[in-house]
Amino acid sequence: MHSHVLQLDIQGTPQAWISLEQAVLHYATGSVAWEDGALPLATLRGGFNVARGVQSRIEVAPIIALRGASKINLFDVVPGVTKAKLLRRDRHTCAYCAQVFADRDLQCEHVMPESRGGPWSWTNLVSACAVCNNRKAARTPEEAGMPLVYLPYVPSRFESFLLEGRNIRADVHEWLAKRLPRGSRLQWCHAHKEKSPLPFNQRTAGFALCGSR
Repeated sequence: MHSHVLQLDIQGTPQAWISLEQAVLHYATGSVAWEDGALPLATLRGGFNVARGVQSRIEVAPIIALRGASKINLFDVVPGVTKAKLLRRDRHTCAYCAQVFADRDLQCEHVMPESRGGPWSWTNLVSACAVCNNRKAARTPEEAGMPLVYLPYVPSRFESFLLEGRNIRADVHEWLAKRLPRGSRLQWCHAHKEKSPLPFNQRTAGFALCGSR
């Protein structure tokens, strides 16, 4: 069962995944400005109104936008980097040999080596298999003669919510996917109606371009 609601600000910027209970509280306090989604995520029933003889009911939409303005520009907030999100961004594809691997067989590789000041950041990290990672060692791709087959990039806020890997309802996935920027690798995935990693080197010659910005 899908139990999380996508919470937006009033302008439609994703803020957080929240529980059904949190969403109900927003409905009860009149904080929901608008909602979206094909069908309600859940219908919660309460007590009966004695005067009207009607049972109270709240239909929780899978996407809700709250009233009020955000104190900060959420698009200025860089999504946090985790290994799971990085591998999904790169579609489980090694940035050097272009082969697809399972999670356990991929590593987070610093393009500019960490030992030489390379940061843990979206633009300096790529997915790499153990063989390529060991071969590159503490060198840059140029020094190792191992050019990147795709470029690292910072996921948009919409992409970051998809990269979290939650069990997302189809209509919510569609809502987020429609707002992906052109450079997103997930946009290619969405356009081809795919949700699982596929070998880009086998399916398309445009992998590097698709992954660049």
